[in-house]
Amino acid sequence: MEFEGRREGQSGAAVPGDQPTRERVVRSILVNGPSTAADLAERLDLTPAAVRRHLDHLLGEGALEARDPRPTATRGRGRPAKVFAITEAGRDHFDQQYDDLAVQALRYLAETGGDEAVQEFARRRVAFVERDYAIVTAAEPDLTPAEALAKVFSSEGYAASVRSLPLLHQGVDGLAAAEQLCQQHCPVSHVAHEFPQLCEAETEAIGRVLGRHVQRLATIAHGDGVCTTCIPHLPVVEKVAPRPSRNHGDPHQKVGTR
Repeated sequence: MEFEGRREGQSGAAVPGDQPTRERVVRSILVNGPSTAADLAERLDLTPAAVRRHLDHLLGEGALEARDPRPTATRGRGRPAKVFAITEAGRDHFDQQYDDLAVQALRYLAETGGDEAVQEFARRRVAFVERDYAIVTAAEPDLTPAEALAKVFSSEGYAASVRSLPLLHQGVDGLAAAEQLCQQHCPVSHVAHEFPQLCEAETEAIGRVLGRHVQRLATIAHGDGVCTTCIPHLPVVEKVAPRPSRNHGDPHQKVGTR
């Protein structure tokens, strides 16, 4: 699968030239999630006809699949538009183009700068977590910490969601004692298989932005189907009434004066 394209003329003949545009279509869906043809046309500044031609080609080679929109999606008049999602085959091919180069670059960095250089790179790569978490929580203060993080990671192409853990005992506030941040996709999973510092930096960033210990339970890089991180809720601390003052005399009397 090469995302190879051929620009069709009036006669139906094909000439090379569409591959970069088709890669842009696939990357847009990979980053932003399942999208309609209208979404892609607006996002990539293409005509609807051009987008549909590229979509037909990508559907034919198995890089994309068409889905019905979710029932919760906003509907107008008429039949709801199909959304187009990247398939596993399309994702694997697209990612592989960059994984090889990224692995080579990190190997060189490790050889020339050592493990500390790789760790520093990994920390800088996840700087978006702290930056965007503050923005999301300020705009949507009702989100739980895990829900806010899911939005942050999804905006970076991780397809993140949240799952509560009902089997654990409930907290004092009646909520589940913990939530799981689930990342259905990892843009760096192939690279992280050789350089786990990338996963470790993500976990550290999550714990740092929440101010609590979190535990990474599974990673795609190590062969699991989903990256999962357990985020415990902070216990509710009951307020204790202040103790009465030992000075029961004149409130204006100074203590310890000579």
